[in-house]
Amino acid sequence: MPILKSLGVADAKVPRAGTLPQRSARNPFEDVPGLEEEEPGRLGTLPNGTSCGRRATLEKLVGLAPFRLAWTPGRARPGTGTGTGQPRSFLGRVLTPGIRRSSADFGLLARLQGTRAQGDEEAGEAARRLNFLRLGRGPKPRRASLAERVVPAGEAAPEPPPKVREPPKMKEPLSVLEILSLIQQRELARADEHILELEAEELASSGGAPGPPKVEGAGGGRRARDVALLYEALQRELWALVRETLAGPGPGAGAGAGAVAQLGQVLVQEEAADGRRGPGAARRLRARWAEAVARAARERLEAAAPGAPGGLAAQLEALRARLLEDMGVVRGRLAPAYPAGLGAFGVYLRGYHSALAEWLGAAARRRLPLADRYALLHWHHQVYPREVLGLVDMVALENGELGPLLSPGTVRGLEDECVTDVKAQTRAALLRALQEDEEHWGSPEDLPSTLAQDVCELLEEHTERAPRISQEFGERMAHCCLGGLAEFLQSFQQRVERFHESPGARELPPDTYISRTITLVNCGPPLRALAERLARVGPPESEPAREAAASALDRVTRLCHRVLADLLFQELQPYFSKLMRRKWLSSTEALDGIVGTLGAQALALRRMQDEPYQELVAELHRRALVEYVRPLFRGRLRCGSRTRSRVAGRLREDAAQLQRLFRRLESQAAWLDAVVPHLAEVLQLEDTPSIQVEVGVLVRDYPDIRRKHVAALLDIRGLRSTAARQEILAVARDLELSEGDALSPPRDRAFFADVPVPRPPFCLGLPFLGRFPFLGLARPRLARLPRLRPPPPSRTRARAQR
Repeated sequence: MPILKSLGVADAKVPRAGTLPQRSARNPFEDVPGLEEEEPGRLGTLPNGTSCGRRATLEKLVGLAPFRLAWTPGRARPGTGTGTGQPRSFLGRVLTPGIRRSSADFGLLARLQGTRAQGDEEAGEAARRLNFLRLGRGPKPRRASLAERVVPAGEAAPEPPPKVREPPKMKEPLSVLEILSLIQQRELARADEHILELEAEELASSGGAPGPPKVEGAGGGRRARDVALLYEALQRELWALVRETLAGPGPGAGAGAGAVAQLGQVLVQEEAADGRRGPGAARRLRARWAEAVARAARERLEAAAPGAPGGLAAQLEALRARLLEDMGVVRGRLAPAYPAGLGAFGVYLRGYHSALAEWLGAAARRRLPLADRYALLHWHHQVYPREVLGLVDMVALENGELGPLLSPGTVRGLEDECVTDVKAQTRAALLRALQEDEEHWGSPEDLPSTLAQDVCELLEEHTERAPRISQEFGERMAHCCLGGLAEFLQSFQQRVERFHESPGARELPPDTYISRTITLVNCGPPLRALAERLARVGPPESEPAREAAASALDRVTRLCHRVLADLLFQELQPYFSKLMRRKWLSSTEALDGIVGTLGAQALALRRMQDEPYQELVAELHRRALVEYVRPLFRGRLRCGSRTRSRVAGRLREDAAQLQRLFRRLESQAAWLDAVVPHLAEVLQLEDTPSIQVEVGVLVRDYPDIRRKHVAALLDIRGLRSTAARQEILAVARDLELSEGDALSPPRDRAFFADVPVPRPPFCLGLPFLGRFPFLGLARPRLARLPRLRPPPPSRTRARAQR
């Protein structure tokens, strides 16, 4: 063995060819030739007779190694963390065992490049020399297997021993620069694992937590700084990933989903590590992730609406579109990539909600015009809950509903500003519209008026928008507008009264004056309807303003109706003066003139709105019948037994003609149709009980009739019997007493109150005449008492002397 002699191991015994010592299952390197020396107690022979002898160790075979291979079963191998395993390269045995390469080790790697190259050249030269020596020995003889040497010929070979499972190879810890490279390559989950290992080693070296043994000169302070810098780099990549994935799917949607999955895995790993760190050392990466989502959402919203040309309303519409777009990306692509336990969709929704709240709060603090405040409140109360939150999955929220975008105080302040601006703007606009319309009232030209339409449009702009924002805001705005409308109608009433009292109004042409009056009346119905609607929407304290508005409109309507009725009955007065005369019994000229004039004037009155027109026609109906029966109660007729039936028949004919006229004019005062027929019945009936019944019906239907009216009817009828008159008047007196406590009928139901009865001359009452029948007169007219005259002066002096 010349080669072994040259190496200094000539005494070493090498096993023969074909023999191999059996290895121990406990130590794979045990009993291997050239590795270690047998103990004295274990020397002997193999079963086939081969001697074991003394074996050479690796140091005697190779010489003293430059680095000691320190390894025992169960102890960490050089260049690994924990456990057992072989080094992955010769560099792992070169470095100090148990020390992780830090960022400063890469300089050592550069210096070791020359050493590695020189060692490779020496190993190649030795291999070439050994190959040259083998050429002289010829082919390698076949060696018997271990089974052939141990088991005798002819016997069955025993079963081979079970294979020992080698311990798993442990991954080699990475340096700081390698971990940083993983972060930059977006292998975030793997990088976080190595950071956690490095952090654990740092804590163990500083005595903060159990870990690998501390090595002298490890530099714990530098390692803590490395961990902090790695966490900063990791978080930068994580939050950059959050921003990038919100920007849109892009061409690499799959790669983006994988990166998001790694982000979620990092959050899970860090949350578990926080449980081990304790509350004081927890990094709370999950909370910082939520903050990063909110920052990214804020950037997205600010980029969506930097300053739209349409003002705040256009910006809010851009925000709505961006919210729906991003929530669709989160729901469809990002949220499924996160682990389910993180509640990713709720985190993103809350982030966008908080970012939107900041944006709206900043907008509310600016001085906004009225239209922008309306748009902001409407978007806050209606658009966002219905068109944004209504389309997302609110079940994904873990801790209940989202908070309000704007605080109640901010919302109340915006509403107060809107109410104040509306009150000031509407008051000025209403007065300006009234002033412009009043300038045309005295014009001889019949110009159309749009006053009521302008007022309604001006107020409805606010009263329709406010309820769409919220019910409470709608009530406040309705109350504000109703107060402004009441003030406007009071000014309108005063100016209408001043117009009709002015001499210039009477100088207008009759047709123009009537048309202008009808135009003023037509302003009432739409403004009255607006006041009623605002009162229904507004709070209970709006009732005084509604009553003030209704009172002003009623005064304007009554004034204009009275003006129109006066003009009409001035034209009808010549016809009414011909009634209840002898010619009236034989001629219908007077009544035909009344009916024709009323029918012609009704064509002009048709321009009036339905509600005031019905009121005017009812008033004309009542006033026409009052003017018709007034001459009758003045005593122009005295009916005898022959003329009562004729007068009663004529009264019925005229009443029927008037009833047909006002029915054609669509009068709703049907209660007036029976007044003239009742009077005719009283004049025609003969027996006292029938007259009593008819008087009772007349008093019941028209409570404002008095005994003086009944007495005038009896005078017209020619009833002379004192007893009969007393019985008939007693019915009227009893009804008056029974209804004395009752309220008087309303103005539109009063008839006989406007029918005057001439006062009879001073006379003895009927009860006095009943006691002294001889004082009864032939005519129903009562006897007059003689007028007392003062005595002559001579008689007065004589009485004084006595």
